[in-house]
Amino acid sequence: MTLVQVLGLGAAVAGFCMAWYLVAARAGVLWTRRALGAGAAVSGLGLLGLRFPWALDVMLAVDVALVALVWLDAALAVRLADVGKGTVRAGLRVVRDAPPAFSVGRGGDVSYRWMNSSARRARLLVREVRPNLLGGIQPRRSLIVPPHGEARETVTVRPLRRGRELGGGGPVGFAVDSAGPLGLGRRRGAIALPWDVAVYPPLVTVRLRASVARAQRRHEQGRAPLRRLGEGRLFESLREWVPGDDLRHIDWKATARRGKVITRQYEAERRQHVMLLLDLGRLLTAEAAGVSRLEHVVQAGLELAYTAVQHDDNVGVMAFADGVQHYVVPQRGRLALRRVLDVLAQVQPKLVEPDYPGAFRYLAARNRKRALTVLFTDVIDRFASDALVANVASLRPRHLPLAVTLQNPELNQVATLRPATASDAFRKAAAEELLRARDEALGHMRRSGVLVLDVPPARAAEGVVAQYLELKRRGRL
Repeated sequence: MTLVQVLGLGAAVAGFCMAWYLVAARAGVLWTRRALGAGAAVSGLGLLGLRFPWALDVMLAVDVALVALVWLDAALAVRLADVGKGTVRAGLRVVRDAPPAFSVGRGGDVSYRWMNSSARRARLLVREVRPNLLGGIQPRRSLIVPPHGEARETVTVRPLRRGRELGGGGPVGFAVDSAGPLGLGRRRGAIALPWDVAVYPPLVTVRLRASVARAQRRHEQGRAPLRRLGEGRLFESLREWVPGDDLRHIDWKATARRGKVITRQYEAERRQHVMLLLDLGRLLTAEAAGVSRLEHVVQAGLELAYTAVQHDDNVGVMAFADGVQHYVVPQRGRLALRRVLDVLAQVQPKLVEPDYPGAFRYLAARNRKRALTVLFTDVIDRFASDALVANVASLRPRHLPLAVTLQNPELNQVATLRPATASDAFRKAAAEELLRARDEALGHMRRSGVLVLDVPPARAAEGVVAQYLELKRRGRL
């Protein structure tokens, strides 16, 4: 047999194998490395066909036998359990045990329990597909599950970004390749395993600052009385009425029981409301040093909420863009903090103009008690920010408004550079003009009675917490 005939027969065999592979792949049957190695070894018989014509017949026979063995081996592989219409087919199942929430920058341990209810050992090659915020497609890993047994594994999940996934957010779960007992064929299947998880902003610095705030509060309480009597509405005790006491505070029931005039004594109320307002409009879609400006806002809001809860204040949050997206009424304690965290975990900016009048009308209708209203936003110039300035000023005198605006470090740097070329001079002049217009808008807010905290994005959290503590110390709330 000539070389041309051998090559032609080899090409025909290769084409047949390719067509077979495509058909098998659609049926979920795949080769293993062992089968590919065996096929490569058998192909060596084709070279003997140059000298011995019967070698080609042997190669074809062995190839057919190998294909049959691959199919048979794949058919004997442990299959995935099929649950439907009240019946359960024996096979492979997996159960996940994951924490309900993660934090950006910290890994969390997730446990998987693989259960094999068949009478054969399961040799698996699994690839996990997680939601994008948890890392998306993961590298393959090998696993062996004994017959009528189970195998456990623990993997570390490191979230990439904050957010929330309900029901998976796409085709998530496992792609499972189950190898047969001979190791020649494997059967591919998929296990749907939806996620319901929240990824919160980084909590390490928050907890550190909260511990410092607790220590500072204990130090302050050591120097001042814990309870101050005054005109608050927190009942403290009963005592005998003396001339000069307010007649409205007389407790007539206690007076009747004791036979003398008894008055109520109240404790000055120290618990205030802190309301976080997040502007999710176009001004927070930009980035600062490669990080979204909204991420700095979320971190600052989270640290302020932690600090306020440590000082026993009620905390709420409202997020809005072209409409109100989230609203949490001010509450106290861990429940309030958990609800604020749930909002901060999923807020995203939108490339739209914020509806300031609608947002502040919504707030006024639902929050009538005096509160420190902290608005995280940004301004460009006096005219572009007229709606913002007017509506923030409308919070007075019922509320104490605090506008937290984020500076542009790149713009500040350009404005302070010494120009070397004409182009640099024009850039410097434009930057100075933008900063001047921005300062004019901030000054207009200050003249309207609004507290303004204008800080670099990286110092937003530190600045807003310090401002809150200063307002508490001075009794401005």
